[in-house]
Amino acid sequence: MQDYIISATAAKGKLRVFFANTTNMVQEASTMHNLSAIASVALGRTLTAAALMSKTLKGEKDIITIQIKGSGPIEGIIVVTDSKSNVKGYVYNPQVDNVFTEDGKFDVGSVVGKPGYLNVIKDIGLKEPYVGYVNLVSGEIAEDLSCYYYYSEQIPTIVSLGVHVDPDESIKSSGGFFVQVMPDADDKIIDDLEKRIKDIPPVSELLKHENSEEILNIILEGLDPKITDKGQCRYKCNCSRERMEAGLISLGKDEITAIIDEQHNAELVCHFCNSKYQFSEHELKEIVDRI
Repeated sequence: MQDYIISATAAKGKLRVFFANTTNMVQEASTMHNLSAIASVALGRTLTAAALMSKTLKGEKDIITIQIKGSGPIEGIIVVTDSKSNVKGYVYNPQVDNVFTEDGKFDVGSVVGKPGYLNVIKDIGLKEPYVGYVNLVSGEIAEDLSCYYYYSEQIPTIVSLGVHVDPDESIKSSGGFFVQVMPDADDKIIDDLEKRIKDIPPVSELLKHENSEEILNIILEGLDPKITDKGQCRYKCNCSRERMEAGLISLGKDEITAIIDEQHNAELVCHFCNSKYQFSEHELKEIVDRI
């Protein structure tokens, strides 16, 4: 089954809902970056969140970047999404050791670590990107994003993210949902929703239901959810030789000349997909001449 995102409304338009199945995306990222199990969970949750957030973008060229920097051994997470739900990302330390909570779950909060911060950068065609910043609440990703929405965008948002890893460290399932409260919603809807979310099954259980309407009815029972859109999401890196060359040019003439003198060539590696781009000594000299 392809990865997908469902968009919906509920409670007569007073709630906005997004649900995503990102199993293939997270498996691809895990394999591509050779991630340990807990690194797969941490990056997978963030990739899922970015996919969900992509549905809030309106412009065709809009981009959201999530940056998480903690004091734990994973060191940091970077994830980027565009308005078409093409998502890419990486962790600073892909082989961080697995750590578990007392009940046997992956302790993502400890490998992300506090103190730390979460940034959301929105490039939506304005002169300067919008940057939202919050201190990490737990490092568990979902709670930190809920905090971001409440304090930076003033949108009460319930966030649930989950990645189920098999014993062989393959990704069995991955997904998540956002439920956002619109400005005209009353306090009772919010209170009822918070109580309901506490009692619903984990995301990994919800993904066993192949019918989108079943999933929404479990999350939003009694709130009359209505699906407004269903589309694909995927892991996709848009790196290219031209982009890498632009990165070289940004180093400046002196730095490139130093590379020529010391190394005689350059190999640039994309952090998001590990693609390698070779530049020969002759090509580097041509770049210096153009500068």
